[in-house]
Amino acid sequence: MRHPLIASLITSLGILLLTSRLPAEEQTVTSKIESVGLFKNGLAVVDRSVELAGPGTYRIEDVPTPVHGTFFIESASDLVAKTTTMLVDAPLDLAGGSLQDQLSGKEVSITLREQTAPIDGVVAKIDPKQEKPWNRQYDQPQYGYYNGQPIPIPSAGRFVILDTATGRTLVDQSTITSIKITGEAKLAKQRKPVLLLTLAAGAPKQTIRLTYLTRGIAWAPSYRVELLDDKKLSITQNAVVKNELMDLKDVELFLISGYPSVDFGHVTSPLSLQQNWSAFFQQLSQRPGNNRFDNGIQRQSVISNFADSARTGGDVSPESESIDIHYETIGKQSLADGDAMSLNVASGETAYERIVEWTVPDTRDVNGRYVQDHQRQQEPEKYEDAAWDAAKFTNPLKFSMTTAPATFMRDGKFLGQQTSKWTNQGEKNTLRITKALSIRTRATEQEEPNTDRQIVFVGGNDFRKTSVTGELTIHNYRKTDTTILIKRQFSGDLTSADEKPEVTLREEGAWSVNRRNELAWTITLKAGEEKTLKYAYTVLVDN
Repeated sequence: MRHPLIASLITSLGILLLTSRLPAEEQTVTSKIESVGLFKNGLAVVDRSVELAGPGTYRIEDVPTPVHGTFFIESASDLVAKTTTMLVDAPLDLAGGSLQDQLSGKEVSITLREQTAPIDGVVAKIDPKQEKPWNRQYDQPQYGYYNGQPIPIPSAGRFVILDTATGRTLVDQSTITSIKITGEAKLAKQRKPVLLLTLAAGAPKQTIRLTYLTRGIAWAPSYRVELLDDKKLSITQNAVVKNELMDLKDVELFLISGYPSVDFGHVTSPLSLQQNWSAFFQQLSQRPGNNRFDNGIQRQSVISNFADSARTGGDVSPESESIDIHYETIGKQSLADGDAMSLNVASGETAYERIVEWTVPDTRDVNGRYVQDHQRQQEPEKYEDAAWDAAKFTNPLKFSMTTAPATFMRDGKFLGQQTSKWTNQGEKNTLRITKALSIRTRATEQEEPNTDRQIVFVGGNDFRKTSVTGELTIHNYRKTDTTILIKRQFSGDLTSADEKPEVTLREEGAWSVNRRNELAWTITLKAGEEKTLKYAYTVLVDN
């Protein structure tokens, strides 16, 4: 017969060994968002810090949804991050959330319609894995076992599953009239995604950092250009920040401008529980689209008048940054999820020159043929040849002006609005204000008779070499002298032009049969004066 003291020691030792093998319950920790860097297309760089007391597993209930390839952890020791779903304590909210999850493990008494006696029992704890179908493409039934017989385990969304004195009972939620909860019921259980961080044995107390790219918060810039007088203007950059990411409290926000390469901005990381392999591989196969900063005002379009900036001596070198990405802090801000804010970021004054800008677009395609009227109607702005009042100035801000709408004002009155493209610090920019209706313009061209019918063979095709002459006539009906910048775009090779205009090769003509050129004159017309500029060129026309 075993001595009672020995038996007690063996039992205690067994319990101790069993307890030592059980995993320690994870500790809940709260991460602190140190900063968020905002791009203009809805992507943001998040920097979070977490204090960990030493070896063990820590739970973060605010789980990020990172862009693929951007989630990184900086720690002084080996660390493993894992995303999963768990039942966590949360305020009881029977109106939103699963009854099965929220009341899991609680003793309840449920009253049903058309049934006088209530059902007493304990709400069963359901393993979340049992509720997930084994194949995401098909809703396969799941089975558990009770008394040796398989029973279907339905979705907790319809039934409340109770363990009663007589066995397991499934109660249809639509038949419940009341639920009495025994004991404290202020906190309940809700199944939520969590991030588990496990520090290896021997790890010291430390602060780790989580950085990743995600979606949900962005900024929209704009500029107010105030014409102070006929020679000086002021520029104020405004930013609208809208937060659809999470509640932010005393978080430093950075407004990011530039043109970064984000090849996987449209792909959600597999670490996110919102992602699955099927969707992940489908996203990988798609084109990056807008997240690569290639759609209109979201991208950083560079000013197209580079040659004009060079002529006027503008410094087009970027500020003293080795990479053309600029972070501008707007300090620590607090924004609840869904909030938006507007604030002025920077301002400056500079001299400006009031000019009239007249651009006559190229009316030929890459093969030298005239663009048809229906094509012009599809892109009216591209083929517009109206004269515009414009302001030419040097960027006075301490950093580059990003691509954004610019609104012109004078004496509190609205004058016009145009998209201002990326302009480096110290670089010249020209923005249109309003159409110059008191400046009349006329552009004409005609092909000279081709007597020798010269044929040029290029790339397996025959082209007819044609000579073209053109005239640009402009009349100043104003009572003051006016400076006018005239640009004529054409396809071919220039043979002559009045008053020696600046000739620039346009980028889109680098690989076409005909070179794409632009002539630029800067002239001053006196009040009531009219002027005509003539030019000539040759062009290859596809037969």
